[in-house]
Amino acid sequence: QVQLVESGGGLVQPGGSLRLSCAASGSIVSINTMAWYRQAPGKERELVATITSGSSTNYADSVKGRFTISRDNAQNTMYLQMNSLKPEDTAVYYCNADVRRPDYSNTWFRYWGQGTQVTVSS
Repeated sequence: QVQLVESGGGLVQPGGSLRLSCAASGSIVSINTMAWYRQAPGKERELVATITSGSSTNYADSVKGRFTISRDNAQNTMYLQMNSLKPEDTAVYYCNADVRRPDYSNTWFRYWGQGTQVTVSS
């Protein structure tokens, strides 16, 4: 089985910074695209940023210039550096990853983490 575990969330004042981590573990042959999503209360889950295995990145317009996605392929870990945080960034942040497992070598499976709360408030 494969698990994704997020960490690094918390309470921060507007203008502050946080760094989220997403660690993948288990029966993993390789990981393709990884992504961060977020869901605010009463809203649909939205894509924040994606990163491919070759580290090509893509960002939602709302976070461009403030957030940076990165990954460490050797550690199967992805990060989200969040700077200049705004109250509207408050949400539960989820990571996902497209994983190839040894028991199904021709199939990519998408796994999700359990989420980490980010609250931006004074």
